[in-house]
Amino acid sequence: MARITIDSPFGPLTLTASNGALTSLGWGPVAPEGRDPVLEEAARQIEAYFAGRRTDFDLPLRPAGTPFRLRVWEAMSAIPYGRTRSYGEIARELGSAARAVGGACGANPIPIVIPCHRVLAAGGREGGYSGQGGLVTKHWLLGHERSELPIAAS
Repeated sequence: MARITIDSPFGPLTLTASNGALTSLGWGPVAPEGRDPVLEEAARQIEAYFAGRRTDFDLPLRPAGTPFRLRVWEAMSAIPYGRTRSYGEIARELGSAARAVGGACGANPIPIVIPCHRVLAAGGREGGYSGQGGLVTKHWLLGHERSELPIAAS
């Protein structure tokens, strides 16, 4: 396992890789540990994303999770930059419940790269965000991507 910390608009982010794949992105710094070439590439791609020069990621990922969570994270990864989907839409696609999709979003070990910020609650409400800063961070990420937030019905 190898780890590095990079700067972001939200403060330090820690990237962890194992056996040539990114396994987690966490909030806050840690001391560097080991080496893995995927970490250098992940750092370059994430920095380019924050600088507005990159709209997607091309990294080997290995998030640890249940088969259901892996399916949710795959569905989230398919949401294009600047677009959003609802928990309910993903739940219907997977034959599940919106609350279960929300739980998988909250357990996402590689936020930003696996774009859980692109998943909204019913009616276009932002829903939740488990990353540092909560909804402020989610709103920033959506604004950075210039996502159009649907207006909730009154």
